[in-house]
Amino acid sequence: MDSLLRTACDVIVDRGLANTRTSDVANAAGVSQALVFYHFNTKERLLAQAFSYAAEQDLARLDAVVSSSASPLDKVRKILKLYAPTGSSKSWAMWIDCWSESLRVPELEKVSRRLDLRWKDALTEVIAAGCADGTFTCADPSGAAWRVTALIDGLAVQVTVHERVIARKQLNEWIRQHTARELGVAVDQLS
Repeated sequence: MDSLLRTACDVIVDRGLANTRTSDVANAAGVSQALVFYHFNTKERLLAQAFSYAAEQDLARLDAVVSSSASPLDKVRKILKLYAPTGSSKSWAMWIDCWSESLRVPELEKVSRRLDLRWKDALTEVIAAGCADGTFTCADPSGAAWRVTALIDGLAVQVTVHERVIARKQLNEWIRQHTARELGVAVDQLS
């Protein structure tokens, strides 16, 4: 089933969630459409599970950072690097597409909300640990995590949808500046 989900992710990136048909996934995987329905029952479930599969790859890297013995400051640096859009932003293209389709597909909304909250909860945990050990000065770790991820989400939409509207170097600098203000640290500490 993992190979079917990987194939579905590739098709979704190429065609978009709204334009992906179960027959497209079946053809790309070299299997029958009946097999796709056997495993997923509906197109909506296939799309939700494919998105979840793709996002879980990123979340596994996030979990490794959070559970590491690194300092809270190092963890924040690594989380920002993981979360900010890079390269071709295929992962971000799927997130943006999923958020849009979540307005109409309840199963996608549930999956995207659950996965999105994991990022916010992880960053909140790291910020709170940094406040507890004196690394950060932040009265509201949860609010800071939400504001930092909201900024990154908005900038990611811009650089993913509108190529070359913001240089990645500028995007990363804005993220560091904003995060430094939220955490009460110097910008260069997040470089």
